Amino acid sequence: MDSTAAAPADQPNQNGWQGVLATLVAERGDALTRYAWLICGSAEDAADLVQDALVKTFGRVRNGFTVRSAEAYVRRAILNAWLDGGRRSSRWRRIAHLTAAADITDSADSASDSRIDLMAELRTLAPRERACVVLRYYEDLKVDDIAEWLAISPGAVKRYLSDGLAKLAIALTDRSPQTPPDQSRAEPHVHRI
Repeated sequence: MDSTAAAPADQPNQNGWQGVLATLVAERGDALTRYAWLICGSAEDAADLVQDALVKTFGRVRNGFTVRSAEAYVRRAILNAWLDGGRRSSRWRRIAHLTAAADITDSADSASDSRIDLMAELRTLAPRERACVVLRYYEDLKVDDIAEWLAISPGAVKRYLSDGLAKLAIALTDRSPQTPPDQSRAEPHVHRI
């Protein structure tokens, strides 16, 4: 058997942690980056989060990892790193609205417009709200699992989900065009039978 062949995801790699790392990056690197992108909302920050999580996970020699367990560990490290960064940057969030925003060109594709709108609205959520929404609807975790991941109560998860979804619903709801002023003052027409 070739020693460079990849081990199954649920069995330790024979090349030790280096083999697990190589297999993880080759097979699941894009999925980890997409996960980080949903968490943080920026491709550059997502790549940094994945890199930091890989360094934290494999910075110390850890033997016995399978690709599956290493991926779970890296995902947790991504989430923890982002939440920690959110705590540290609370001052920045208070003044971020003062910075200039980059121009976004209009897309002809309505699906990409919706995605852009969703990503913009996800950025407005508090870190815990955003983490709960992403873990619930991207990772498809149950409330109890999210509570365990974030080390908070299930009630707090429900509250973060409720608040986050309410903010997203308000922001993403299509608003109907304004009623002309002359029609708003008109008496309602009652049709009698």
